[in-house]
This record gives sequence, structure tokens and C-alpha cells, in this order.
Amino acid sequence: MGLPALQRLMSMQRDRRHRQIQPRNGLIASLDKRKELTCLQEDKPPGGKKLRRLGPSLPEEIWGHIHSLLSLRDAARAACVSHTFLRSWRCHPNLTFRLETLVDENQYRENKISDEISIDLITKIDHILKNHSGIGVKALKLEIHDVANISTSYLNNWLGLGVRPGIEELALSLHYDVEYNFPCSILLGGSANSIRNLNLSCCVFRPMAGFSCLRSLTSLELYEVHITGDELSCLLSSSFALEELIIMDCDEIISLNIPYLLQRLNRLVLCECENLEVVKSKAPNLSYFQYTGGVVELSFGDTVRDLNILGSCWNLVHYARATLPQMVPNLEALDITSSLVGDIPVLPDKFLHLKHLCISFMVSSGSFCPGYDYLSLVFFLDACPSLETFTLCVTQDRMEHDSVLGDSSHLRQMPGHCHGNIKEVQIIGFCSAKSMVELTCHILGNAVSLQYLTLDTVCYDMRCSDSKTSTCIGVNKHMIVEAHKTLLAVKRYILEKVPSTVELKIVEPCRRCKAVKT
Repeated sequence: MGLPALQRLMSMQRDRRHRQIQPRNGLIASLDKRKELTCLQEDKPPGGKKLRRLGPSLPEEIWGHIHSLLSLRDAARAACVSHTFLRSWRCHPNLTFRLETLVDENQYRENKISDEISIDLITKIDHILKNHSGIGVKALKLEIHDVANISTSYLNNWLGLGVRPGIEELALSLHYDVEYNFPCSILLGGSANSIRNLNLSCCVFRPMAGFSCLRSLTSLELYEVHITGDELSCLLSSSFALEELIIMDCDEIISLNIPYLLQRLNRLVLCECENLEVVKSKAPNLSYFQYTGGVVELSFGDTVRDLNILGSCWNLVHYARATLPQMVPNLEALDITSSLVGDIPVLPDKFLHLKHLCISFMVSSGSFCPGYDYLSLVFFLDACPSLETFTLCVTQDRMEHDSVLGDSSHLRQMPGHCHGNIKEVQIIGFCSAKSMVELTCHILGNAVSLQYLTLDTVCYDMRCSDSKTSTCIGVNKHMIVEAHKTLLAVKRYILEKVPSTVELKIVEPCRRCKAVKT
């Protein structure tokens, strides 16, 4: 509920109260000075005579609950005009401090974060927390990553004032230049027993052996935090309620071991932990794992259902086909992104339960591996007998594969490969590469349950809009020219092979991009 909605509610309560007030002689009372008689505020009429406070028709506890739903800025404004809200302000449960909510909106929008603004922000946070009763705090979020010149003494004081018994959410996001050791002592003595969500960014966090104060923790997020694998294990060893663990850019972690005791953990995300070498999980109910980074040793139980891996310097397609069927036999969704390719091994092990497969090839510049044979992906599809959706995404800014338009030889076929359950196929970054056209024709001829085929000639996730006022996303001219060739290849080699039972969708560049000439 925002402040305008609250004002409407107050007005409705005031009008209802006005209609109910009658004088003793039975006539309807006339309140000529309604502006001075609100249900939440005492006022004095002309002449200095204090009027009787009407009071809200709702119990004060309900008004306090309504007040707690407001943003920090709106809650502070309401407290300035209401005794009831002023009392609840001192017990406001959601203390979320962000630069955009505590400084002038125009300055924030223009990114004018001067030392004067930073000092003003620090002063406001300090004033609010020092005047808070400390009672009823449910969330303390210090999201002040815009402020570089902040003293650690302020941070210690704010955490000491805000982290009280009953708090459920704690977030600390600092500027990367701030050197701050998060005080683990703040979490001791029962203050952290109720914390369910802990989010730390750009600080040092050193939990030691016996650190067992986060037994209610369900979500832990660490971004650019200095913490070792052993220290993280100390924290995890007693976090029995943990359901989600997200670790990003924590470069001191070399080995991550998830213990069996984390029986509620179902989601694990690891991103760009530069020195990470080993990830082992014994969590019995882990169902989703997402990894971004270099080559690591992975070990999971058989409960993982959804796997998302973006690997740098890692031939993930080969790794996935060779390793994952045995490691995660119950996998249902697999999303892998790689810049390296190689031969796909032909093995007896299969992804028996895999229903959704997404393979992305991505290079930051230039062309993607001109010698790669897209048709070889048929061997991966063969290993997925239950597959229902297949997405191939190729991101490049130049196509250097042999084009089907310049090759007069017949298209290759791979008979004997039937993909009986595939219903939907998307190829994003579809181009005129001969092997990609061959893969598409193979799918049309062998995916007997196919219902939808999408060929998207733009290889970027963001698409241009045909709106007259919007601008294009800057698609590379080489790829626009390639898109023209691709459309010709579709007409020449693919359209005639599309069965009547398949809905074909061809996504072209926007009309402005299409105007680019060769």
C-alpha cells in the first residue's frame, strides 16, 4: 500500500465518522472545519480551543499494520502528520535504506552522488536507527553500495541497533572500496536465531567453528564476500533450515562441500568464484544447480532435476554428454552455455528423464567456431529419449561457417535417428550455415511429434522493436546481411520440408535493421 492509497483510506474513514456524529437534539451535526478534524491528528481551531480528538474508527493496531506496509519514505511522511503513525514509526518493522529512497530523486536519477549527499544519507540513516525503539524489527537492509566514504563505526552501530531478537531479514550491500569486517558477534546472543534471509555484499565474513546461531536461515546470498570454504562450512554446518544458497564472486573459496545435514537445500547458485576447483554436494533434496565459471570438479546426488552451467574455457557439451547421465540420472532440464566445442561421444548412457534441453554457443566477438558441425548435435538428441523441448542458441557477430547457399552438394542425412517425443524446437541465431540447415531438416524429418519450430535470425537475447519511437539494439551489420541470406536459405531448403502438422515461426530483424544493405 502506497501513501496515496493510505490517504484515500483515511479520507473514507473521516467521511464515515462525519456521517455518524449527531448532536443530542437528533439533528445531523455540521463539521465546517473538517480539515482540522482528521481521524489521525489533533488540531486546535481558531480561538485556541482544543477540539476533542475523534480518533480512528479502526483499532490502533490495524493502523500500525497499515503503516508497516508503507515504504520507508512514505512511512516517515505519514509519521510527520499523525500521532498514531509516529508511535508506530518508532517500531517500524521494515528498515530498508537505499540511496534512491533517502536522497533527492533528481540527483539520484542524474547519478550526482557527491560527498555532501553521502554525508546526508549517513546522517539520515543514523538518525532513524537511533530514534527507533528496536522493537518489532523484521528486516534491516543497508543497501548503500553507492557510498564509498562511510566509517565502519557507523556500520557497527547500525547493525547493533537493528539486529534484535525477532529480525527475519538482514542485508548489507557496501561499496567495493569500503573495507569492512562483518562483526559475527552481532549474530550471537540470540539476536540472529530468527534470521531467515541473510544477504552480504563486499565485506569480510569470518564465521568460526561452533558458529551455530543461524538455525532459522532459509536463504543465504554472498556477493564479493571474503570467506573461505572452511569458514562457509562452519556456517552451513548448523543451518539446517537452508533452502537456497547463492555465492557470487567469492574468490577465496577453493572447495565447496554441501553436507547431507542440509536436507531442505533445493537451490544452489555459484557464479564466477575465480579459484573454485571442487563442488561436492550431499544435500539429499538439491533439485536446481546453476554454475558460471571455469572448469571445476562436480559431484552431486541423484536428486538434481534442473542443471544450468555456463562454462568458460570448458567444452561443456562433451562434458555433459560424457559425465552427467551417470552423475545426475534423474535430470529433467539441462541448460549449458559454452564457447568451446568438440566431438560428442557416442555412449550407451542416456538422459532417461531429460525433457528440456538448451544448448548455447556464445562468443564475445567474431564468429563461433567455423569448423563446428551443428548436425553432430543429433548424437546428443539421441541420448535424450524423453526430450520434449530443444533450444539451440548461437551468439556471434560474424558467420564464417560454410553457407548452404554456396555449396552445391546435397544436404547430408542421418537415417535411423528418431526423436519421438520432441514437440517444440527453437533455434536462436539461425543462420545459413550448411550444417545448421541440415540439423533443421533432420529434425523436421525425424521428430514425429513436432508441433512448433521457431527459427530466429537474430542471435541476441534482446530484440529490436518495430515501434517508431524506439531504437535498435545495434545488431552487427554482418549479421543483418547474414539474416537476408538466411531467409533465402529457409525458402530454398526448409519450407518445403515443414509438415502440415508443424507451426513454423520465422523471426526476422526489425524493419529498420532489414533496411541495412550489403
